[in-house]
Amino acid sequence: MSHSGGAERSAGEYGELEELRNRLSALESAGPPQAARHHPFRSAGSVLLILFAALLSLLSVVAVWTNSIVQDTGRYVATVGPLAGDPEVQKAVANRVTAAVLAQVDVHALVKELSDAASQKGVPPRVAELLGTLDEPIESGLKQLVSSTAERVVTSSTFERVWVNGNRAAHTALDKALTGQADGTVSLENDQVAIDVAPIVAQVREQLVSAGFPPAAKIPDVHTDFVVFESKDIGEVKTYLRVLEILGGWLPVIALLTAAAGVYVAFNRRHALIGAAVAVFVAMLVLGVSLTVVRDIYLDRLPSGTSQPAAGAVYDALVKFLRAGVRALAAVALFTAVGAFLVGPSRLAFLTRTGCRRSIAALRDVAVSAGLRLGAVGRFVHRSKRWIGVTIILVAAIVLFTWSYPTTMVVVWTAVITLVGFAVLEFLDVGATPPADSRADGAAH
Repeated sequence: MSHSGGAERSAGEYGELEELRNRLSALESAGPPQAARHHPFRSAGSVLLILFAALLSLLSVVAVWTNSIVQDTGRYVATVGPLAGDPEVQKAVANRVTAAVLAQVDVHALVKELSDAASQKGVPPRVAELLGTLDEPIESGLKQLVSSTAERVVTSSTFERVWVNGNRAAHTALDKALTGQADGTVSLENDQVAIDVAPIVAQVREQLVSAGFPPAAKIPDVHTDFVVFESKDIGEVKTYLRVLEILGGWLPVIALLTAAAGVYVAFNRRHALIGAAVAVFVAMLVLGVSLTVVRDIYLDRLPSGTSQPAAGAVYDALVKFLRAGVRALAAVALFTAVGAFLVGPSRLAFLTRTGCRRSIAALRDVAVSAGLRLGAVGRFVHRSKRWIGVTIILVAAIVLFTWSYPTTMVVVWTAVITLVGFAVLEFLDVGATPPADSRADGAAH
């Protein structure tokens, strides 16, 4: 009876038997429950370390984003560059330029000049008198002309080049602005970070002259600012950003070491790892919600007359990569928690592992039947399976930790490749199937 049972065992059943043996070995090595597990200080220390690590992870994401904006010119340009094509920003810049140009045009003087010219040409006095009342119509028409010209400039490729090149050249000044040493094209005055759009005004002036408005040639070089960021608390924000800029390179390492310490001092390290991953995930969730709340508060506190849609577009652009970092770290935490759960002894985890092993074993049996011979490779994988698995995890962790700006897709693909690596490892493990001679033996009986 035992012989027939051995003959009917499938490769998947051998994998399940191996899993049961591993679980039994783990339970035996654990021994009976120990009184030391009730030490409150050790448990409390683990919890505090994990919570502190979650807080540090939140600050780490903000610090890395701060460094990317302040120190990385390419990253900054990639952040603000697309704003040149944003309709709300274009509209706000056009309005600002229009106001700056109109402020340099004396409509009353133009009307007087027109009246004088009409008088010299012998126009009847009544007509000359009527020309003197055209201030408002001329001003309205001039405003429409300047506005349409400004809109054409800011919606052209010329504006995009001016915007990108200006921001690239201004990045050093932006760094100084955020650290309180502003000069050049970016200023930090009146609680504002503003960019001088004088080149846009010059473009509008040239367009007006080309459109048949000669008086525009008399408009001097006008230095007017387009406000990128404005807040009453910018001095305080500047201080926080400076601190995060200094700590940016170290906070992720400190957060990781703190989390590792919290897991190490815990009695059940697998549970602690799951708890740490969940805590980081919650921290990212809180940070994501906070960014939305801060956006609403920031827009509500803008001075009257400021374009809220344009300010919202600027805010969204500046925090775009911060949101990407939040989502990426949340994905890492989620995958870590799921992975730590699936290696545990719960029934769901056991059934999941067993199902995967059976499926891989069935695929391996098909390949072996087709002539595949694993030989020495399979035996080596079986002997070194644990260390190869650890290596796969370490490589995945190194890739994520050294990637400059990992996105959610980077995390997802890293997780997928890691799972594929473990699947290949399981496929090559010949120890997961019974030896050929024992199969033949069972079949003979």
